Amino acid sequence: MTAWLGVVSAEHARRGIGLGIVQIGHGKRAPLLRLHPGDGFVIYSPQERLGEPPRLRAFTAVGTVSESEVWQADEGDFKPFRRRMEWDASGVPVPLDDLRGDLRLTAQPNWGYQLRRGLIPLDDEDFAAVRAAMRPET
Repeated sequence: MTAWLGVVSAEHARRGIGLGIVQIGHGKRAPLLRLHPGDGFVIYSPQERLGEPPRLRAFTAVGTVSESEVWQADEGDFKPFRRRMEWDASGVPVPLDDLRGDLRLTAQPNWGYQLRRGLIPLDDEDFAAVRAAMRPET
């Protein structure tokens, strides 16, 4: 399996979950072309709302890339590219600090610089750890 980490505000993550889609980098097409059906996907939200404090720093959504192609939405002046996702409806947000010591992603100093790209490969073990933490115990 391949897994990915997308950087999206929590507000936009919730909208994507409601629509059953993912959108990266303010609607850019290229990042979405890297995803394949069946890939795992986690959203990390540094903030609740884009460009506004306070900082959130939490994993806010987990899911799987659907069997669909990248498509362009039409929202008037905004025409973002999107891809269908199967979001885990039972997923609950998990603060980064709860998992920081357990992830390869955060093991290196200055690990956060890579998040500026908006989409990065995620180690399969890290994906499994985040997904497990986001599923409430039954």
